[in-house]
Amino acid sequence: MLGPVILAASRSDRMRRLISAAPVTKQVVDRFIPGEGVDDIVPVVRDLADRGLELTMDVVGEDITNPAQAAAARDAYLELVDRLKPLELGFRAEMSVKLSMFGQALEDGHELALKNVRPVVEAAAEIGTTVTLDAEDHTTLDSMFAIHEELRKDFPQTGCVIQAYLFRTEADARRLAGNGSRVRLVKGAYKEPASVAYQDKHEIDRAYVRILGTLMEGTGYPMIGSHDPRLIAIGQELAHRAGRKLDEYEFQMLYGIRGDEQSRLAAEGHRMRVYTAYGTDWYGYFMRRLAEKPANLRFFARSMLTKG
Repeated sequence: MLGPVILAASRSDRMRRLISAAPVTKQVVDRFIPGEGVDDIVPVVRDLADRGLELTMDVVGEDITNPAQAAAARDAYLELVDRLKPLELGFRAEMSVKLSMFGQALEDGHELALKNVRPVVEAAAEIGTTVTLDAEDHTTLDSMFAIHEELRKDFPQTGCVIQAYLFRTEADARRLAGNGSRVRLVKGAYKEPASVAYQDKHEIDRAYVRILGTLMEGTGYPMIGSHDPRLIAIGQELAHRAGRKLDEYEFQMLYGIRGDEQSRLAAEGHRMRVYTAYGTDWYGYFMRRLAEKPANLRFFARSMLTKG
């Protein structure tokens, strides 16, 4: 029940000011977001890679109100590519982008987002890696999938994200599973109406398993985005049934959550990718992490009470 309340707070300027001003906020945010600039993130990339983990990096920020901000977001990713190049990690370090950051919600936003994201995808390919297009609320998805399809004409390794709680996702998964896409499956972290999304946790979990089965049986590359031990075990079983080798799918988890499990999966030979966000506009990202899992909220509340 708390999830929708937290997601509503993520859009509140008043709550943004209140939480940002709390003395303990930075140390709690640091659990999920290890830095504000590219100089902060490079040592984190090296450390995770040295421990056998892979990464997908997200420059956080979604409140784009003009084309100049969208261009700045593009440039922030291009700077990240420049800093990744000498590390020579290839696909071990990819990037995740939200098209809202590239101007998708602005006038002529579809064309603007495609124009801004293409140079990032091109630059990523030049250093041997790729980009995954994150899913946002359901109203943006037709545009996201169209941009994904357009980018894959020249860069077929471009990935996308689908969300299990949306009714449409089973059909999206069938389409994507048959064309060799890289697809990250997550439960979903936006407040969606009952007309388009499951509201019950058990229904979402059941949909997740059905969709993951479709992806595993397809010709694409499934990316299991979950911290749920039961879904991780089911993912392993579905991969086994589909005859997939360990390098034919991967697990993905957020930086700062279940680090021991991330290391365990990597030690067993699984591809384990850590979703690592950085940047100054962290509020929306941080609040969705609280909404996704009650334990995250308890951790934050306890810290606020004991150290604020």
